[in-house]
Amino acid sequence: MYDPSIAPNHVVRTGLEVLLERRLYAKERIGLITNHTGVDRHLEQNIDLLLRAGYRLEAVFSPEHGLYGDHPDGMPVDEGIDLPAKEYGKGSGGAGQSKKRIPVFSLYGKNLAPTAEKMRDLTALIFDIQDIGSRYYTYTSTLVLSMEAASREGKRFIVLDRPNPIGGNHVEGNLPHAEWKSFVCGADVPIRHGLTLGEIAIIEAARKNLPQPEVVPMEGWTRSMFFHDTNLPWVPTSPNAPTLDMAILYPGTCLIEGTNLSEGRGTSTPFQTIGAPWVDSFRLARELRCLNLPGVAIRPAYFQPWDSKWSGQVCGGVQFHVLNPGEVRPVELGVRFLVALNKAFPGDFSLREPEPGGRYALNCLTGSVQLSQALKNQESPEKLLDSWQAESAAFQKAFRPYLLYK
Repeated sequence: MYDPSIAPNHVVRTGLEVLLERRLYAKERIGLITNHTGVDRHLEQNIDLLLRAGYRLEAVFSPEHGLYGDHPDGMPVDEGIDLPAKEYGKGSGGAGQSKKRIPVFSLYGKNLAPTAEKMRDLTALIFDIQDIGSRYYTYTSTLVLSMEAASREGKRFIVLDRPNPIGGNHVEGNLPHAEWKSFVCGADVPIRHGLTLGEIAIIEAARKNLPQPEVVPMEGWTRSMFFHDTNLPWVPTSPNAPTLDMAILYPGTCLIEGTNLSEGRGTSTPFQTIGAPWVDSFRLARELRCLNLPGVAIRPAYFQPWDSKWSGQVCGGVQFHVLNPGEVRPVELGVRFLVALNKAFPGDFSLREPEPGGRYALNCLTGSVQLSQALKNQESPEKLLDSWQAESAAFQKAFRPYLLYK
């Protein structure tokens, strides 16, 4: 049993905790969009907490990776799973629903948003998922598509806000071009957006002329905080997001997904350890150290992924170690890393084969052809990085009035 007396004094209270304390939306018939990250500071699941408090929870919707975070990336999530019957009555802390089985519907399979049929008996959708702080994370697309669906059906859309784990003061990267929007690029925000999901919901609703979502803000969170400053427990947001260091690097090292290198899936340090069988680890480490990338240390590494690209083969590469989270510029790191690889191993390095329809994964991630063209033309990264930084700065200025946490 969890003993709260041994926990550190918490600093941040999530939107979930604020909602429960104030009994907000207690009369709604709720469809909860959540997964395994929807916990309080004691690691109790929001589903149990809402039922125990007497909320009318009618349905649960789960995003990519499923309700329990057990599905690998890209694997469709089946429907038709019911939560086990639980009794929340006298003696269990509240007068909640007794022995009620709650259906769990997938938002990463046949449907990417709640359908009209599944929302028919609901009055509100509540979204409560921990984000990672990068545009290319499909929970953001699930947020936007679900908000649109709620608007079409006249349902309230409520976001229980949670921290941006990599801070709210740092914004990097470009804005996506319309022709490259996709499920991995579903919001018009920079790659490292510096926003909470509540703020993204407000911004996207304004862009799309949708009813403004109702956000239950956090208490105690400031934009300078990284997740380790909150004293909240880190729950891996997906199967390959085990640590905060991974989250800090992810806006840059996720770009490796669009190439023929392993991004470390199938190792204990995904998105921190990167390489391929043809990489000379020590040469690559020397090349990267010359770039003086801020906030990180780089070591040569050899590894053998047990899954994904180059599974079962020994890869040479590097591991990035985060020394100072506030100094790391992950998008710049990712771009400079790809340019250095392309220069050092031109005969071996390549983009991943196009997906059906001829769309390169790197273009889908970045929302443009700019980076892939720069690699093809062996261009210096300076012009691209300057252009992207100008876009992110303009975004920050334009949408400052929408921020919930100043």
